[in-house]
Amino acid sequence: MALISRLFMVCLPIFFVFFPPWSSPSIGVHSSSVDDGLLLVTVASDETDGFKRYMRSANKYGLDVEVLGMGKEWRGGDMAVSVGGGYKINLLKEGLKKYKDKKDLVLMFTDSYDVIFTGGAQEILKMFKKFNARVVFSAEGFCWPDASLMDKYPEVKMNEKRFLNSGGYIGYAPDIYEIITHNEVGDKDDDQLVYTNIFLDENLRKKWNIKLDTRGEIFQNLNGALDEVTLKFKGANSYLYNVKTGTTPLVVHGNGPIKHRLDGLGNYLADSWTPTHGCLACKEDYINLGTFKEQDYPTVFVGVFIDQPVPFIAEFFEKLAGQQYPKKKMDVFVYNNANFHAKDVKNFMIKYEKKYNSFTSVPPERGVNAYDARNMGIDHCLKKNCQYYLFLEPEAHLDNSKTLQLLIEQNRSVIAPMFTRPGKLWSNFWGSLSSNGFYARSEDYLDIVNSHRIGLWNVPYVRYVYLIQGNKIKQLQGGYRNDHLDHDMAICKTMRDKNMFMYVSNQLNYGHLIDGDNYDTTRTHPDMYEMFSNPMDWEKKYIHENYSRVLMEEYEVDMPCPDVYWFPVLSETFCQHLIEEMEGFGQWSNGKNEDSRLDGGYENVPTRDIHMNQVGFERHWLHFLRVYVQPVQQKVFVGYYHDPPHAVMNFVVRYRPDEQPSLRPHHDSSTYTINIALNTPGVDYEGGGSNFIRQNCAVSDTKRGWAILHPGRLTHYHEGLTTTSGTRYIMISFVDP
Repeated sequence: MALISRLFMVCLPIFFVFFPPWSSPSIGVHSSSVDDGLLLVTVASDETDGFKRYMRSANKYGLDVEVLGMGKEWRGGDMAVSVGGGYKINLLKEGLKKYKDKKDLVLMFTDSYDVIFTGGAQEILKMFKKFNARVVFSAEGFCWPDASLMDKYPEVKMNEKRFLNSGGYIGYAPDIYEIITHNEVGDKDDDQLVYTNIFLDENLRKKWNIKLDTRGEIFQNLNGALDEVTLKFKGANSYLYNVKTGTTPLVVHGNGPIKHRLDGLGNYLADSWTPTHGCLACKEDYINLGTFKEQDYPTVFVGVFIDQPVPFIAEFFEKLAGQQYPKKKMDVFVYNNANFHAKDVKNFMIKYEKKYNSFTSVPPERGVNAYDARNMGIDHCLKKNCQYYLFLEPEAHLDNSKTLQLLIEQNRSVIAPMFTRPGKLWSNFWGSLSSNGFYARSEDYLDIVNSHRIGLWNVPYVRYVYLIQGNKIKQLQGGYRNDHLDHDMAICKTMRDKNMFMYVSNQLNYGHLIDGDNYDTTRTHPDMYEMFSNPMDWEKKYIHENYSRVLMEEYEVDMPCPDVYWFPVLSETFCQHLIEEMEGFGQWSNGKNEDSRLDGGYENVPTRDIHMNQVGFERHWLHFLRVYVQPVQQKVFVGYYHDPPHAVMNFVVRYRPDEQPSLRPHHDSSTYTINIALNTPGVDYEGGGSNFIRQNCAVSDTKRGWAILHPGRLTHYHEGLTTTSGTRYIMISFVDP
């Protein structure tokens, strides 16, 4: 009565060796369901994720399992695309021989990779005995594999399933053994057809008193019945309910082409997740890296794949480098197919190459396509004997510096941190698949994306960022190449075909996705134009780090001159990028009164400048005024409110001693004016500043990225002081003229 041979799983070569929760280090059957008179039998050749899920649910309900065929070559054909499975019967003939005379023992056979239990031995036996049968087979709505046999089946009532399914059956040991040994069966014969022919033989059906579970009281086959079942919860327990038959099946079978739908249900069944208790399965198989010394950490191969220009890639690299993980335990592989990012990759290499265990770069001139590059990454990982493989595309920003460590600790074959585009439903996973294998939204997708349900979610598709255990990598060689699919879909199909579960965790905030759909690389600094597509990243890069303090109630805005306010608003990076954007454009005005850019063609107080609308930044700047300037204006000039602020004159001025060194006294055509210093006095230029004549007060020691806000008309007559050397740049807006 061997339960499972002394199995163990090596999740990480050399690193972790542990007994999974479904395995026992000792030989023999546990004394739980067998004591009740029930022994569960299954066939499995590999310890796939589906098998582990099966054993988890069996263990959850105290079901003793005898596994046949583990570690042996599967000889039953490819049942995913054709008939087969006779090998299962032949394994059962050998494995169940020892039970053939145990008249009181009830044997239950189920498939394993696509089965989940939702009840224990007593419930199963109670339901089985209600049938008053010697053997009960599960039933489904399709007559497969031979539809011509349909009319030979006995009629059933409305809402019941008529046709035999071989993925689950239960009966007394002697009867089961007689059935499986009734015929000589080839390994590649179809097991379902074998059992079907026995059932349709009325004499044999009566001999063994065989019945079908037409109402799903024990076995629920999901193919063709997904609209008939729904999840139910009671406290810390979850179960499946058939709304058509009013039954709560105890064995759930994801037969046929809907395995991913079982995966979705499996996120909840066997008490994996409930509304009142949350994710009960999240801490199972957990590894605590905090108990290990750094030299004992697993090795991680990091594959970065840049297919086209992507915003904020320098920040992406810094966040990768900022992961709290020993760099000498990391090998980095960077594939870059975008010439635009050659400098970014080079800068990353210069700064960090020697800190990592190894660094490999595949530049655009190598001419490697995206499919082959990803397969190359898998090959390199294998050569390094990697214990983990972290896949990254630059759209995925690792905001949480512990993301890598947290993913490893979850100890799953494939796991992705949930990333979304901030404020949007676009994420790095699919909740379900359509019938043709493309995107479909699952019923729980919105709850997961919006973090209304927190946990670990088995999904059919992940992208941008995921971690793969090293012992799974060899199975994925060549997996990114499929003649009919893009590389992201190809690898996920490969994983699904290998019964390799892809989990998404939304237990913490791990990072976010960049939106690169409209990235305009014709600009000198295209990140500067990402204000609308990626507002969070834009703000972090381009708004002054101390700006948020200005809005605090207790913060007193500096006032260097009467009614002239001064506050930090733009980062030094923005200031530099705006200067370079303007100089790259290069079409500075001539500083004369005639100006064809203006409606009237005349500027009363001309400057050497470039308008924001000339460089395509007008809409962005008006948004900047509304979001970042207007709140400060309302704080310092209480009672004035105009939303949105209106500004037709937004421009960068350039002062040079040999060009235009100063500006004569004048009033601005505005309700209030914004004057932002784009570079630093005493460093980039000498002299300069603004002199408010009526107030007899000047601001000359300007700070880069700080804005001067002052009234425009009537009260603040002012002039631009002489720039004596270097070049001074300022950004001007006349607000509400």
